Amino acid sequence: MKILLNNREEEFGNESMSVSEMLLLKKFSYKMRIIKINNILIPKDKYDFTRIYPGDDVQMIYLMSGG
Repeated sequence: MKILLNNREEEFGNESMSVSEMLLLKKFSYKMRIIKINNILIPKDKYDFTRIYPGDDVQMIYLMSGG
């Protein structure tokens, strides 16, 4: 399946996958992040149940703080 991930086309062998599966496949381990699928914010407690399908626009934004 092909999706748009952070404005770049990515291809995966699955027909669909959960947000958690995508994070594992892409080795995204940073804990402070926001994920949106097709401009809809996905709460962290829904990562295991929210599916990503071909053609979806996925945005993953890292939250940083500094001083």
